[in-house]
Amino acid sequence: MRLATWNVNSIRARVDRIVDFAVREHIDVLAMQEIKCKVEQFPFDRFEEAGFQVEAHGFSQWNGVAIASREPVTDVRTAFPGMPGFEKGHTGTDAPLEARAIGATVGGVQVWSLYVPNGRSLGDPHYFYKLEWLEALRAYVSDTLTSDPDAALALVGDFNIAPTDADNGVPEVVQGFSTHVSPPEREAFAALETAGLHDVVRPLLPTGYTYWDYKQLRFPRNQGMRIDFILGSHAVADAVAGAAIHRDERKGEAPSDHVPVVVDLDFDDADDDRPMIF
Repeated sequence: MRLATWNVNSIRARVDRIVDFAVREHIDVLAMQEIKCKVEQFPFDRFEEAGFQVEAHGFSQWNGVAIASREPVTDVRTAFPGMPGFEKGHTGTDAPLEARAIGATVGGVQVWSLYVPNGRSLGDPHYFYKLEWLEALRAYVSDTLTSDPDAALALVGDFNIAPTDADNGVPEVVQGFSTHVSPPEREAFAALETAGLHDVVRPLLPTGYTYWDYKQLRFPRNQGMRIDFILGSHAVADAVAGAAIHRDERKGEAPSDHVPVVVDLDFDDADDDRPMIF
């Protein structure tokens, strides 16, 4: 299975480019974030023509997530247990849920396409919502893997966190002044790993950004951030046979500000302890 994640930054603006990539790179499962449309506005036909089934979750021109798959998709969910909501000015515990998560079982793998809240700025209510959201996600992962340590679970998407200093190449993004790099955010990311997930790309690709802002020539200057990840349980991590960050997708006409991250999963060889050759 070739699994990819991509914050597409508006599916309707880039559908041809996205489908062309999925076909060209032989993607089996593509998790998308920031589709920025209602479900009824999603261009299902373009994906179906290319052989994909799509499950989408979106309410408006903000947020939105989707999973496109060449394999059958079952057990579709649009929120994980305990996922909090957000509404500016809302003070209760029943804030409406945003379209930030969609999960499904594909080829025996529980895949979640996630768009973690941005946080906006330190001290903003959205920042504390982000931390609450991540804690609920950690609890879900912990409960899932405690119940079934061998579950094939993959959390993929835009986490809006640069877990280490090496993941941040933007000079203005610094601890104490910026989101994405604050200790609480990094601790929340580390807690997902403590709960049983592994960054399955970093061991194969220790460097490389996945996001560059459109402003201030960030891409030509390579002032980017690594904030898009594929996190897998040990059953998924053990099956990884290759990985790629498709930096060139940030080039050309009307690119997203993020690029795809891809892994190859070979479950037939997951128990094979021979060294991998690339």
